[in-house]
Amino acid sequence: AGIEMPVNLKFCWEGMEESGSEGLDAIIEAEADKWFKGTDVVCISDNYWLGTKKPCLTHGLRGVSYFHLQVEGPGADLHSGVFGGTVHEPMVDLVHLLAKLVDNSGRIQVPGIYDQVMPVSEAEERTYEGLEFSHTALASDLKRDVIIHAEERDTLKHRWRFPTLSIHGVEGAFYAPGDKTVIPARVRGKFSLRTVPNMEPEKVAQLVKRYLQDEFAKLGSKNKMTVIETHAGRWWYSSPNHPNFVAGSRATEKVYGVKPDLTREGGSIPVTLTFEENLGVNVLLLPMGAADDGAHSINEKIDKRNYIQGIKLLGAYLHEVAATDMTA
Repeated sequence: AGIEMPVNLKFCWEGMEESGSEGLDAIIEAEADKWFKGTDVVCISDNYWLGTKKPCLTHGLRGVSYFHLQVEGPGADLHSGVFGGTVHEPMVDLVHLLAKLVDNSGRIQVPGIYDQVMPVSEAEERTYEGLEFSHTALASDLKRDVIIHAEERDTLKHRWRFPTLSIHGVEGAFYAPGDKTVIPARVRGKFSLRTVPNMEPEKVAQLVKRYLQDEFAKLGSKNKMTVIETHAGRWWYSSPNHPNFVAGSRATEKVYGVKPDLTREGGSIPVTLTFEENLGVNVLLLPMGAADDGAHSINEKIDKRNYIQGIKLLGAYLHEVAATDMTA
C-alpha cells in the first residue's frame, strides 16, 4: 500500500499455550528491561467475539486454579467379587468428595469461596445491556439447551465475573469400552476453579484443601486422601477507558462500522497479567474469531470474513495507537 509503518513493533511468539506455556513468564520477566524495553502498550489476539456478527474488545479474564484430588487405598488393584464390601474403596471416596464440590446449579460448595468476590456495581450492570448475546444462539452452539440460568445476563455473569468449578476427569479408573470388575487401588480426580476479582489463589487453595479434608474426615475412611494444586493462574481486569482500548475501539469502528462490545472472558490467558506487571503497560485483548469457531475442539475454524477483516483491524489499530496519546 506504500504506507509507512506508524509504530515500532516487537513480536513475542510462543507455541506452547495448550501445554502451559512453560518458561514464557520467566523469559518476559528476564527481558522486561532488555528486549521489551521501551514498550508502550501490548496487544494480544487470543480470544473470541461474544457472538458471530459484532466485534468486541475484552478487558477482563478469569484466573484458574487446578487441583488433583488423590485417594489411595490398598497396595494393588483388587477383584470386586472377592473384596467388594470388605474394604474402603478409593473410587467410592473420590466420587463422594467430587460430588461435594459443586451443586447442579453450578454453585461452588466450598465455604468462604465467594467472600472475596468483587460485588456487582450499578455501573457494571449497565454493561450487560445491548450485547450481541442470546440463549437461543448459545443453545444452538451447544447443540442442546443445557443452559442453567433463565436470564442471559446471569449466564454472562457466571461466565465472566463469578467463580466456577468444573470437574474434568479421573485418572487411574477403568474407562475403556466393555466391562471390568476391578477396584482401583489409587484414583486421582481432576478439577479446576475459575477465579475472579478479588480472589487470591493462595486463599482459594487454602479453602479448597480445608473443605476436602473436613469432608473426607466425615467418611471415616481408612484410605489416604491428598489434595495437590498443580496450577494457579491469576485473573486480569483492566479499564476499557484506557487510551489503548480507545485506539482499539476506533480501529474497530473504522473496519466494521460499529462500536465494539466491551466484554470479559471466562477463560484464562495468564501471560496477559505477566506482560502488564513486568512491562508496566496496558494490555488490550483484540479478538479476531467468532463465538462459533469451536475453540480447542474438533474442526476448529476461522471464517474468511474474520480473517480478512482481522488483518484490516490490526493495521487500523496500529495507526490508531500512533495517533493516540497513551499517557492520557
